[in-house]
Amino acid sequence: MKTRIALIHAVTVAMQPVQEAFRELWPEAECGNILDDSLSADRERDGVLTPAMTQRILRLADYGAATGAAGILFTCSAFGEAIEAAAARAPIPVLKPNEAMFEAALMAGRRIGMLATFAPSVQSMEDEFHAMVKSRRLPATIETYCVPEAMAALKAGDAATHDGLIADAAPRFADCNAVLLAHFTTARAAPSVGAALDCPVLTSPGSAVIKLKSIIDGEAAAA
Repeated sequence: MKTRIALIHAVTVAMQPVQEAFRELWPEAECGNILDDSLSADRERDGVLTPAMTQRILRLADYGAATGAAGILFTCSAFGEAIEAAAARAPIPVLKPNEAMFEAALMAGRRIGMLATFAPSVQSMEDEFHAMVKSRRLPATIETYCVPEAMAALKAGDAATHDGLIADAAPRFADCNAVLLAHFTTARAAPSVGAALDCPVLTSPGSAVIKLKSIIDGEAAAA
């Protein structure tokens, strides 16, 4: 019997990158997709994570658990606190999009750069990174550069321009120990960004799939 994972999306363009990561890193998993693409529009419109959005995230997590999933992976980085609330009450592991990528970045070094394309998610992601750094008492820093034009191009179906715009911005982080591609949607630009940099380039889908598999395999072994 395959392990079912519920993937919860707030943008349609996040679906392909995470599915590709599962095919490469955990092909035995059975992924189910849950999409509410009005969430990202509302988050951008309101500028903050509202109580109503948090309730929607909680309900989506409840639905994901009700499908019989062994774990839940959110793929949108703009809802961190709401996902934490969902994880605290869920009967199964719930993973935020970027926590595994941040952990991998801290193993690479202390000066981290991050390329983003969705501005409303940046503050919550940086807050999450700083909280992790503080809890581990590490002198790490993060600097973010946002390329919103790349997201607009991807939504318009122009993936080549999306990748090129992100790669063009990458050299500003040439002195970093690692560069992060902030969103699941930006993972597709990893080869282009990697060609422009000598340091490791980390993506959220790959890191998240590896961590979620480790958690669920560990629980199965302990049962």
